[in-house]
Amino acid sequence: MRIRSIVLASHGTAGARAAEQAAFELARREGATVAHLYVVPDFWAGMRGDDWLNNAATQEAFGDYLENELADEAQRVIQRLREEAAEAGIPLVSRAMFGDPTRCLLRICQAREPDLAILGTPRPRGVPGYRSRMKLETLVQSLSIPLMIVPHDADGSGHSD
Repeated sequence: MRIRSIVLASHGTAGARAAEQAAFELARREGATVAHLYVVPDFWAGMRGDDWLNNAATQEAFGDYLENELADEAQRVIQRLREEAAEAGIPLVSRAMFGDPTRCLLRICQAREPDLAILGTPRPRGVPGYRSRMKLETLVQSLSIPLMIVPHDADGSGHSD
C-alpha cells in the first residue's frame, strides 16, 4: 500500500507527540503529505465559571480569557508542528476545529480522503491533563482507510520504544 497522504490528530500532549513522530517518520519514508488536525473538544463550550463566579461581567471575562488560552495553545502546537515539518521537508497543513474529536476526525478524513489516519493512545491514568478521547469503535466502523494508533510513551519524550 502506497501512502501519499496522512491525517494526524494531535493536540500536543505526550501521547499525541508519539503519533506525530510516527506520522513524520512515515511521511519522510513514503514522501507523503501530512494534514494535522487540532481539536478543541466541545466540553469547553459555555465554560464560564458560573458555578464559582458570581456576576455576569466576571463570567464573561473568564470565558473570554479561557477562549484566548485555548486558541493560544492550539496556535503553539500548530506552529511547532509547522516548524518540525518544514525542517524535515514534509508538506504539512494544519486545521483547528471545535467539536467532538471523533466527529472532527471523521469529517477531515472524508474531506481530504487520506490514505491513513494516525492518533495516539489515551493518556495513562495518573498523568495530568484533560482526557479528550476519540471513540475508537466509531472510528473503526466509520473510516474507510487504515487507522494507526501509536502507543503512549511512559516517559513523555514523544518516543515510544
